[in-house]
Parts: sequence; C-alpha cells; structure tokens
Amino acid sequence: MNATATGDPVLRLQNVRAGYKGAEVLHGVTMSVPSGSVVALLGPNGAGKTTALRCASGMVRSRAGTLQVAGQDLTGHPSHQIAQAGVCHIPEGRGIYPSLTVRENILMFSPRLAAAELIDAAVGAFPHLGRKLKQAAGTLSGGEQQMLALSRAYAGSPKVVLLDEVSMGLAPKVVDEIFVSIGQLRKRSVSLLLVEQYVDRALQIADYVYILRRGTVQAEGPALKFTRDQILDSYLRVDPPAEMPPSNEL
Repeated sequence: MNATATGDPVLRLQNVRAGYKGAEVLHGVTMSVPSGSVVALLGPNGAGKTTALRCASGMVRSRAGTLQVAGQDLTGHPSHQIAQAGVCHIPEGRGIYPSLTVRENILMFSPRLAAAELIDAAVGAFPHLGRKLKQAAGTLSGGEQQMLALSRAYAGSPKVVLLDEVSMGLAPKVVDEIFVSIGQLRKRSVSLLLVEQYVDRALQIADYVYILRRGTVQAEGPALKFTRDQILDSYLRVDPPAEMPPSNEL
C-alpha cells in the first residue's frame, strides 16, 4: 500500500529555508517521511536535494522553519543530537574514514553499542565486508566503500535513514546489490528518505515522491502517480522569463 505524506511522520521539515554564505538554496520546503515508508526526493542538479537532507540531519542549520523527528522538535539542534534521536545520514560521496580500517569505521557508527553487535550487523548486511575488516577503508573499491557506508543503516536501529545518491559512480552490477540492501531495509520497516539519480529505481522502491526544483517543492504525490518520463520532463522544463516592468519604471 502506498504511503501518503500525512499522519505520524517520523521526519518532517516544515517551511524550511536554508543555504550557504548568504545564498538561499531552500525556499520554504515542507516534506514528511511517514513511519515505515520510503520517500523519494527527486529533482535536477542544483535543486537543493542534498541541502534538504543536510537540514534534516543537522549538518546545515535552517534559517527558518522547523525540523521534527518522531514528533520531537529538534529545530536548531546539533547534528549529533539529531543522530541520537534516530536520524542516520549516509551522505553523497560515501562518508567513511578512508585512513581507518573497515572494522574501525563500523565501530564509529554507534559508540553506544557493543563492538560485536555492530560488526555482526554490518557483516550480516554485507557479508563481503567480513573479509575486509582489517583493510583500510580507503583502499576498498567504490562499491565496497558504499556498502561500508550503507552498513551504518543497520547499526543502532535508526528511526529514519537519509540516503544521498548512494548509486553514484558505481557499476550497474554494484548498483543492483546496493538496491537489494535498500530493499532489505524497507522489509525491516525502516523509514527512508532517498535522493537518487536513477529515477526508475527510485519509483520502483518509493511509496511517495517529492519533486524539488530551484529550492521549492514543485510536485508531490504517491509514486504510482508519476512516470519516469514525467519526472525527467519536469527537470528540463524552462521557466518563462520574468515579466519586465514598463520602461518608465526601469
């Protein structure tokens, strides 16, 4: 059954405005992730998708608006407190410590849990990592590094996982493996907010879709409402030029 954006959200951004060094990127964005659902956040490059995820995890503080996690207002809280509240952010570009071993990276995921529990969770999700525990994470292949990053979602039972372009730069076979693991998270009823370049992949796994363009939500609805071509057409749409004022007002 498709989720909607109403009722018992595990994560909610409300009228969020945010940006960097004076430039505003998000212009009043509102979105929700219902408990146990998969929500896809789609849009062209530069739409503000990564910024929205960073606001949701506290990596970027919003200039206005609110952030709620499981009904708790965490607006303005630092990222470590938001993580402790159950938000797991897997950023674009892997987000691992390349100089540390695979084992050391896994142990960094949740200091509150026993080492054996963390290792078991990571290796259970990605058995291949069990043979690489003593290897420096930076020497892993791109796919292995992404598996290591994704294994964080299996540690500590997060309330919601934010996935930012987890398929970027990976071979098609590895992308298949990554999406199998995302499907496993879904089966465990983990809530997901997914930014993904492969629109068809996102639509296959998502319950609900937000389309972000130029820092605003342009469309939203159940995933079944959208087709791949409709979404890609929205990326390429050219906005009409702003109406020029009369010459006597210039």
